[in-house]
Amino acid sequence: MSLLDAATKVRENAYAPYSKFKVGAAIRGKSGAIYQGVNVENVAYPEGTCAEAGAIAAMCAAGETELVEVVVIADSPTPVPPCGGCRQKLAEFGKAEVPVTLATTSGARLETTIGDLLPGRFDMSHMDNV
Repeated sequence: MSLLDAATKVRENAYAPYSKFKVGAAIRGKSGAIYQGVNVENVAYPEGTCAEAGAIAAMCAAGETELVEVVVIADSPTPVPPCGGCRQKLAEFGKAEVPVTLATTSGARLETTIGDLLPGRFDMSHMDNV
């Protein structure tokens, strides 16, 4: 199964009763395994949690800590970018050159990288003197 297929399929499981805006994400771990996530809203936090964060949590729960590819899909006019918090999470678990595909359900795509999504990112190298 491709990452786009995995993200598209899991998107239907998003819990978005307030916004009705469903987002699906799929990431490939270094092992080759695919992990999926969706946005989850609740009454106290109606903007919800992000699909990318859910996929990263699933990867960590499986014992992996490095991702090598990312796909995010939503029913939007243009490809939807990850929020700032998810950009930092992606940067924590993936190298700058990791490919990221942002897609829409109508077929539009934007190909980018984690480094392009979060230039000047904070990473472990900043703590080399510790």
